[in-house]
Amino acid sequence: MTAYRRTHFNYALERAVFWAAELRKPLLIFEPLACNYRWASIRFHQFVVDGMREKVNALQRAPVTYRPYVEAGLGEGRKLFARLMAHACVIVTDDYPAFEIPRWIEKVASRAQVLVEKVDSNGIFPMRATNRLFLTASSFRRFHEKQTTPQFPQADPLAGLDLPRLPSTATSNEICSMPASLDRTVGSVSGVKGGSAAARERLRTFIDTNAASSRLSPYLHFGHISSHEVYWAVTASRRSDTAHFLDELVTWRELGFNMCSLSNDYDQYSSLPEWARKTLGKHARDPRPHLYSLDDLEKAETHDPLWNSAQMQLATQGRIDNRLRMLWGKKILEWSATPEDALNSMIHLNNKYALDGRDPNSYTGIFWTLGRYDRPWGPERPIFGLVRYMSSASTARKLGIKV
Repeated sequence: MTAYRRTHFNYALERAVFWAAELRKPLLIFEPLACNYRWASIRFHQFVVDGMREKVNALQRAPVTYRPYVEAGLGEGRKLFARLMAHACVIVTDDYPAFEIPRWIEKVASRAQVLVEKVDSNGIFPMRATNRLFLTASSFRRFHEKQTTPQFPQADPLAGLDLPRLPSTATSNEICSMPASLDRTVGSVSGVKGGSAAARERLRTFIDTNAASSRLSPYLHFGHISSHEVYWAVTASRRSDTAHFLDELVTWRELGFNMCSLSNDYDQYSSLPEWARKTLGKHARDPRPHLYSLDDLEKAETHDPLWNSAQMQLATQGRIDNRLRMLWGKKILEWSATPEDALNSMIHLNNKYALDGRDPNSYTGIFWTLGRYDRPWGPERPIFGLVRYMSSASTARKLGIKV
């Protein structure tokens, strides 16, 4: 359990249940949390551990053995998994296309002596339903509209299950301590708790209050809730903006998974469309009205109070208001020595602080500011060229904010 950290609406867990029942073997759910991935911090660990604690209690009476593991030292998790793998009949894991998970799965598969299956439970439509890399949201939307009604995983694949049991080894105490190697300058977000229960509460609040933003992206990123469950709940609701929200959930979110699953350089400058690289390159040496270092940006020490507010929200709350996300990226482009530097700064700041960072959907947002999934916009401007321009003044007017 590396990406879909939930027991409901989970195709990977459903497949593992199938194999356990087919072979009449115990089902071990192993949920590891490494200590040495890039940007590892208290913030992300705490969010995942919240979900682990929830499952320790929820699965005590389930016909499976749940084994959460928070790695204390480098390499310890790999050794434990090797011992578990030596006793496995089949290994089922998550087909998640971004960050370090694909490389980890490749290592597991290369060392395993048994069948290893990775299962896609990322979105409404399977990533492998097409081998076409979509370059616009409109073309991807048309592709979806031609598909048959989406299939849904079982709401609870453990319901009514009768399997041989292994002795449970999971305890809440085992996942209390945080590894010393974690970045403690990025602390947990006050009032935000991880886990499926918190995700469902957030979903209920979104539906019942008709809130403008669902704030579900961290729970979708860490797999604490499924997009299928969200889709199901929202379509059954009476929200007035259902179509718009589902377009964000299905089209825009899964567009990022399409990119990450089919492009090896999804997080590199080279993955930008040719027109964007050409126009940004043409203006790469244009004078910048302001030039800020990564340290300046991280500390929100710019001349722009609106941008500083967005960065401070990211640093303290792990999120940026949806209406400011794009401005945040556009200004980093404007204030960086080169567009490549701007991209590196955006990825670092987002992945270090955002609870939904390191995700295909968050890479979509970052790269959109540089032209991905967009088109050329005139008139041609300094620095931006034909890449869409945004100003703090116009954004403030739209939001009714005085700066």
